[in-house]
Amino acid sequence: MFNNISIIGDGGMGTVMAMLLCEKNIPVRIWGYDAKQLKQTERIRENKKFLPGYKLPEAIIFEPADSRIMTGADLIVSAVPCQFMRQVWTRLKKYTPKDVPIVSVVKGIENDTLLRPTQILTEILGGDIKYAVLSGPTIADELARRLPATACAACSDEKLAKSIQQTFSTSWLRVYTNTDVGGVELAGAMKNVIAIAAGIIDGIKAGDNAKAALLCRGLAEITRMGIALGAKPQTFAGLAGLGDLVTTCISPKGRNRSFGERVGAGQGVKPAQQATESVIEGIATCKSVCALARKYNVEMPITQAVYEVLFENKPVQEAIADLMKRQLKAE
Repeated sequence: MFNNISIIGDGGMGTVMAMLLCEKNIPVRIWGYDAKQLKQTERIRENKKFLPGYKLPEAIIFEPADSRIMTGADLIVSAVPCQFMRQVWTRLKKYTPKDVPIVSVVKGIENDTLLRPTQILTEILGGDIKYAVLSGPTIADELARRLPATACAACSDEKLAKSIQQTFSTSWLRVYTNTDVGGVELAGAMKNVIAIAAGIIDGIKAGDNAKAALLCRGLAEITRMGIALGAKPQTFAGLAGLGDLVTTCISPKGRNRSFGERVGAGQGVKPAQQATESVIEGIATCKSVCALARKYNVEMPITQAVYEVLFENKPVQEAIADLMKRQLKAE
């Protein structure tokens, strides 16, 4: 159990983690890249940009100073979107203590390097720090409403995983432990691409049969890639895999699904992306996953179809038709 926690990143997940920890009377400080925005959130006690509609506890301390945010912390939460992690953590590197573990709540794969969040942290901060992941079907808005949810704390150090489990478990969030860090991160990243496809299915009103097929075959290709990269197959049948995939593909609050729905309904990719303040991780992740698929020779037809729609202007109906016309085979 940790007693003093610093959160790097003031987006929806970082904010709701702070709210949850305050409920347990755990001292928590939160840092944001934009000090002006952080100050506004502190003043009005509401994250208007990323988690509107929820009053933030007075106990949350908003700390804009790079040099002070991690002082005295016994756990650090990394909640910066994947494609911005390198910039932020390079900036904070000299203030990051080497003896304090970092738990990532980030879902994505960095473009160009094709690194997972904990790999990015390791490359920037070094291998002496212990890294963990907290992931699963955890939409921030529902956590803020205290609706029942589950997650998994993944770490190669089972003792650290259990400490994170105890710290973040509440009467409405049940946390399990896991040792497959790579599998949990890969599942959390790749499901966002399938969620974009699920949104497109909703946008063109293709029906529930199509959505079910998408989830099943999407999970199959996510699992293939995970196994190729050394992950455990059972991880993809668990909370970080199937659980997170289902939530992201059906929830009206899911950013990636909602983006896909706008594209499916005929909106251009850029306007659909600009319709929300939040980062739609699946867009950038789609590029990374396609690059990984080429590198490791893994067949990922749904992910490839999403890539062609987003980056090659392929019409949605044509992409779906091409998927349906693929050579018939055993399941």
